[in-house]
Amino acid sequence: MSLTLYYHPLASYCHKVLIALCENNTDFEKRIIDLGNESQRAELGALWPLCKFPVIRDHARSRDLPESSLIIEYLDRYFPGSHPLIPSDWHAALDVRLWDRVFDSYVHEPMSQIVFNRIMGDRGDVSRQRATLGMTYDLINRQLADKTWACGQSFSVADCAAAPALFYASTLEPFPEACNHLRDYFERLVTRPSFQRVIEEAKPYFSLYPFADRIPTRFL
Repeated sequence: MSLTLYYHPLASYCHKVLIALCENNTDFEKRIIDLGNESQRAELGALWPLCKFPVIRDHARSRDLPESSLIIEYLDRYFPGSHPLIPSDWHAALDVRLWDRVFDSYVHEPMSQIVFNRIMGDRGDVSRQRATLGMTYDLINRQLADKTWACGQSFSVADCAAAPALFYASTLEPFPEACNHLRDYFERLVTRPSFQRVIEEAKPYFSLYPFADRIPTRFL
C-alpha cells in the first residue's frame, strides 16, 4: 500500500486527516503510535523529529509529511478523489485555507491547552482560552449564517478541521444558545459518515480523555 498514516485514534489533529481520507475513500495503512511507548515514539521521531502526529508516509514517492493541513493538501494533489477538499479556484481556496486556520488556531489550540493543563494536573487559570473559544464561536456562527459548510456549499479542508476541534471544544465550553447556525453546523458535521467512522474508532480510547464524562452519550 502506497500510504501509511502514523496517528492515534484519540488525537484531534489525526481526526482531521482521517476525515479527509474517509471523504475520498483513500486506501491507506494505519500505524497507531503510543507516545508513551519508547520504541513507537522513536519510530515516529525517525519520520518527524518533533515527534508529533499525524505524519503520512508516501512510499511510492519516498516522502514523509507532517502537519494535518499540509497532509490534506498533499492528498488532494497526489491522491485526488471524487471530492476535492481544496477548491481549484484560487480565491475560493484562499477562503478555505483561512477557515482551516481559524478552526486550528482559535478553536483547536485553546481547546488543546485546556486539555493539556488537565492532563498535567495544572488547575491554573484558563479563562483566556475559554474566552477565545467563546469569541470564535460567535465568529463561526456569523460565517455560517448563509452557508451549509464552512465556506459555502462544498465540504472542504476547513470542515475537516472544524469537526474534531468543535467536537472536543464543545465538551469544555458549550455552544451559546444564540449560536444557532453553529449548533446546526455541528449537527451536520457529526452526522457526516466520515466523522462517524472516525469517532467509532476513537470510542475505545475515550476513557483516556480527561473530560470523558462530558462527551454526550450519543457518541459513546
